Formats: sequence, C-alpha cells, structure tokens
Amino acid sequence: MRGQPDILVNTAEIELWPHGLLRARSNHDARALARARHVLRRKRDGRYLAADLPEGLLPLVPRLAREPGIDAALDALEWHPGHRRPGIERVGELPLDRLHERLEALGLDDSYGERTGLALVAEPEWLALAGFDRFRRPLWLHTDAARAWRHLQAAAGRDGVVLEAISGYRSHDYQLGIFERKRARGLGIADILAVNAAPGYSEHHAGFALDVGTPGEPPAEETFESTPAFAWLTDNASGYGFTMSYPRDNPHGIVYEPWHWRWAPVDAMAD
Repeated sequence: MRGQPDILVNTAEIELWPHGLLRARSNHDARALARARHVLRRKRDGRYLAADLPEGLLPLVPRLAREPGIDAALDALEWHPGHRRPGIERVGELPLDRLHERLEALGLDDSYGERTGLALVAEPEWLALAGFDRFRRPLWLHTDAARAWRHLQAAAGRDGVVLEAISGYRSHDYQLGIFERKRARGLGIADILAVNAAPGYSEHHAGFALDVGTPGEPPAEETFESTPAFAWLTDNASGYGFTMSYPRDNPHGIVYEPWHWRWAPVDAMAD
C-alpha cells in the first residue's frame, strides 16, 4: 500500500486508513499517527487499533493479537496497490459476514429484503478518496463512483452550483450503529427503517451512493428539493451516471430522499 495515500483498504472487521487522514484523539495517538504510514481502525466503533510505523506495527490497544479480524487486516497491510498490477481498478467484494447477527440484533430476519425489495449489498475490498465532505471528513467511494462524483461536482461548479457531499461509504457496522444510536434516543425500529435501510441493505455499503447537499441548506432534509442544486441534479445527474434512489412513493418503504443519489455502471443502467 506504499505510495497510495488515496486508498482505504477494507476488511470485514477492520479498515486500513492511509497516512494523514485520521484525527488524533489523545497525545499518545497524536505521536503515533504523526509517524504512521497506515492506521488500523476498528469498524464497529472507530477505535484506533494499531499504527503501521517504519520500524513496525505499534499496538494502540491491549491484546491486539486477540482483536477480531486482526489476521485479515495484517494480511491486507501487505497488499500493495502501488504496484498497479493488472486489474487494480476491478474492485472485489467482501463476504457478507455476520449479517444475520446484525439483523437479529434489530429483531429482523431475511424477510426484510423480500418485504422491501431491497437487495443485499456487499462492501468493497477497497475504496478511493473522492475528496472531503461538508464536515471535512474524508469521502470514500468506489473508485468509479469517486471519479464520476468529481466530474459531476466540477460540472455543477462551472454552472455556478455548489454541490457538497454529506456522506458516502458506510460499513455494515456503521449502519448498525445508526440504528443503535436512534434506538437509544427512543425511536422504534419501524420509524428508523422508514429513513434508514437495515444493515446489509444500504446502497452506501457498496460505495456507489452518497448524500448530497449545498451550502446554507441543512443536511438530509426534504427542503433540498427546492434548491438550485437539486434542480441542477435533476437536469444533469443522469449524464454522469447518477440517479435519485428514493423518490416519492418508492416501493421500498423509504421516505422521499431528494438528497440521496447513486452512481451505477453503464451496463447496470442499461438493464
């Protein structure tokens, strides 16, 4: 992975972040991150697990060797996208690990997909940096979607329209965390499912979808449809491969989301 600061390598339990894109949360982390080439980050809660330093791996948690998924993460650390071997742009998919466990935690089962018509979505093995979102967080997308988003954003800018990313790729674990936080605030599962797809079923998992906003407009609100940015997307997004996933009265039971746009490969759009 040397020489590739724009790639996030993904494993089932742990993400491998490139140098310089994570914020230190303590003095100890700051010293480690300042010298790290990569940081191993637990997907479930964002905990920093280890720093890949020039002299070797520095554990940032006790009993790193017992951390779930650490072997796969260490294997991934030896993967070198910088070699640009043939097929590097062909992004593989991770297995749908622990999906039943996540659904059971929410009182759901496989019938959720049948009922909503939503398909299972695998996470990609690696993602490309597509810039930064409104909150200055790294925006990770599938490499093809990242390229298309940059072109879309630049074209809008030439027409005097500012498009901001609100969020892009989300892991299965991150999606489960959304549900857990909302349940802790007293929301019921049915209410959450009207706004968020169940873990394993969100288009964000594949890195093809992103939520779009514009300056001065609150994120992920229906009022986005009244902005020049939404009007521009409606007229132009399809030319860059993007479509709005959840229009009014969509068959999936998801509320109207004028901010949620998904990029699809040309062959998929032709089907």
